[in-house]
Amino acid sequence: MAPFSVVNARLIPSCAVVLVLAAAAPLGAQTPPVPPVSAPQQAAAADAAVREEVARLREEFERIRESYGARLAALEARLGATSEPAPMPATPPAPGVSTATPGAGLDAAGTSPPAPAVSESATPMPTGGASALSKIFNPDIAVVGNFLGAAGRNAVEPAPALEMHEAEVSLQAIVDPYARADFFLAASPEGLEIEEGFLTLTSLPGGLLAKVGKLKQQFGKVNTLHAHALPWVDAPLVVKNLLGGEEGLNDSGVSVSRLIPNPLVFLEATGEVYQGTAGPFQAQDRSDVSWLGRLRGYRDLTEGTNLDLGASFTRGHNDAGPSTRTRLFGIDATVRYRPLRRASYRRFLGRTELMWSRRGESDRDVSAFGMYASGEYQFARRWFGGLRYDRSQRAQDSSLTDSGPSFLLTYWPSEFSQMRAQYRRTRYGEQVTSNELLFQFLFSIGAHGGHTF
Repeated sequence: MAPFSVVNARLIPSCAVVLVLAAAAPLGAQTPPVPPVSAPQQAAAADAAVREEVARLREEFERIRESYGARLAALEARLGATSEPAPMPATPPAPGVSTATPGAGLDAAGTSPPAPAVSESATPMPTGGASALSKIFNPDIAVVGNFLGAAGRNAVEPAPALEMHEAEVSLQAIVDPYARADFFLAASPEGLEIEEGFLTLTSLPGGLLAKVGKLKQQFGKVNTLHAHALPWVDAPLVVKNLLGGEEGLNDSGVSVSRLIPNPLVFLEATGEVYQGTAGPFQAQDRSDVSWLGRLRGYRDLTEGTNLDLGASFTRGHNDAGPSTRTRLFGIDATVRYRPLRRASYRRFLGRTELMWSRRGESDRDVSAFGMYASGEYQFARRWFGGLRYDRSQRAQDSSLTDSGPSFLLTYWPSEFSQMRAQYRRTRYGEQVTSNELLFQFLFSIGAHGGHTF
């Protein structure tokens, strides 16, 4: 028993030491507690992270830019290669005939050296880039066709049964950052003429806007519209009787306009000077220019309704005598209604113009009055119905009055074509009544710019 007790006495202290060390090991392996981080240290760490992200994005952007730069240089090289004419393929020589020039390009043996090999990468690749780039320097070109037809009876103003009434060609482009140019050429059975051709200066001091060239004068509303932009097949009687025909006032001159700032309405004042040879005017010399003044106001009544009012006055020399003048005064009003939620299906346009003419004669003055009132309503996605009433005295003989209603139906197959039918009943001053059914087909190609709103 003594040896066993001695062994036990020796093992007990050793086991106690092992147990103490085993219990202390986990405590010694634990990570010491991390002191709390202050707010400035957190902000500095976040700032450093942001800086690292910005640096990484900058490096990535530089790599992308270098890649696109290399691609652009390769594309320019290919475009430059396509601008040079491609070499014509050589015609194979006839058997037994040498194509070498005597004494030129021969080696010591007297034979022609082999032609150098042409790599496939050096062959110009046909692309459409050169053609696309050349369009940058071309103006926007469009053609609008206006085909008319008439049925019924009109002994005073007969019209052809079928007629290509007009083909309008438009050329429009920005000249430079300070001006743009617009040309409208009208081809009709009578010939080709410049309907409008003017330069618009957009950066004049004082907020002025100037146009120089041949213009539709800013007298009323209908006079500023081209034939294909009218909401009817024909022009109202007042335009024919008081403004000298369907073309109205269209002359060479200068137009200057300026917006008048105010918090209530959009207000624009326009002053124009013309050669004086359009419509009822007939200049005798350089001093017989005609001039025009117009004031226009515009205001939104609701989110889908607006009102446009204008007043115009013009005067110039006429053909009645060496010192006779014609003065014209007009008032126009336009109401537009187009609900935003159903703008593709419902809209209304109401318009009226009142005009007074005072034509000087050798012994007296002739005063005449004319007007029209029209309304157009869209009742379906592509269908419009309209009504117009005309009444106008004649400028040279106010005892003759022409009047009558018109009923219209318009269908738009697309934004580039239009079909319209108009029934017109007119009672002329000679006590003659006409009943006609007019047809109109409009079609356009190209980018045709918008006309006056």
